[in-house]
Amino acid sequence: MRFTKIGSLIMGAAALVLASCSTTPVTETSNGTAIELTDVQVNGVELRVAEAGPEGGPLIVFVHGWPELWYSWRYQIPALVEAGYHVIAPDMRGYGGSDAPADVEAYRIQTLANDVAGLVDHYGYEQATIVGHDWGAVVSWYSVLFHPEKFDALVAMSVPYSPRGDVSPIDRMRAGFGENFYYILYFQEPGVAEAEFDADPRGILQRLYASPETPRIPPEIQDPHRSAGGWTQRLGQPTELPDWLSESDLQYYVDNFTESGFRGGINYYRNFDRNWETTGELDGAQIDIPVVFLAGEQDVVIGGANAEQLRAGLERTVRDLRDVHLIEGAGHWVQQEEADQVNALILDFLSEVHD
Repeated sequence: MRFTKIGSLIMGAAALVLASCSTTPVTETSNGTAIELTDVQVNGVELRVAEAGPEGGPLIVFVHGWPELWYSWRYQIPALVEAGYHVIAPDMRGYGGSDAPADVEAYRIQTLANDVAGLVDHYGYEQATIVGHDWGAVVSWYSVLFHPEKFDALVAMSVPYSPRGDVSPIDRMRAGFGENFYYILYFQEPGVAEAEFDADPRGILQRLYASPETPRIPPEIQDPHRSAGGWTQRLGQPTELPDWLSESDLQYYVDNFTESGFRGGINYYRNFDRNWETTGELDGAQIDIPVVFLAGEQDVVIGGANAEQLRAGLERTVRDLRDVHLIEGAGHWVQQEEADQVNALILDFLSEVHD
């Protein structure tokens, strides 16, 4: 495995953590790294938060994406704790052991940003460094824009910041895809995607949690039209797990999504237009804190963009962009696929901005 050293720090805890799918507070220890799962009341909801590291150390907030959990940072938490940081990684609202409000509007971007800012207050810090991946990157960008006083630096993974456009995101997607299937448009259909995924959590998760080189059988649905079916059968079934995902890791995700369902996470996508409509005040806003952007070179989210193109786009909003790193051979799940390299880049950035 590419991350043998980091992986060994938490593998010993995996079996113990698997037994803790509820919100019951527990403490799991692996090779000296204690990870405490507790329920935290913040911004009107209860969030399950993984916490580790020395009291008083600089605070790092990890924000996961879709469809993930705090556990997606299992390779980063021990590395940052060893470096002296105090780490928190919530299950975001709608996920895992956290509350999942029924109202779609409860997942608008302002509310998600307020959740993260509220966690900084809850743990008694004036400022924190925020690290986000996928939807967690989106939430992190907006957390910094809405609460600039709360964050001293940002590590964004996979999703670069995109300034607000003139056309609503969903209208733009519908114009581009027409009658063809696109997962974000599929997610706009009330109750449909969650019914598919709730019926077979392992089916969708195992197909999504793969590396670019993971071998697959051909997908059952190859007709591009939405009318041909949902998403799971459009993704080829992997014939083996990637080396960064053990069977116990996959089972932890499956158990949590079996218990919580997928609706909460999908509701993030159902706020695309609402977020666009309600963030006009951010037109022209700038981010002044230090930022580093990381992504897998083969991450489909960046659409083949190179580092220079990403830098040019980000510098429209980010005044202190320290670097853009595209990790060779990695796909979307970059912090799990190339954990050692990602950890080194995060720690180098943190040592630079905290000196």
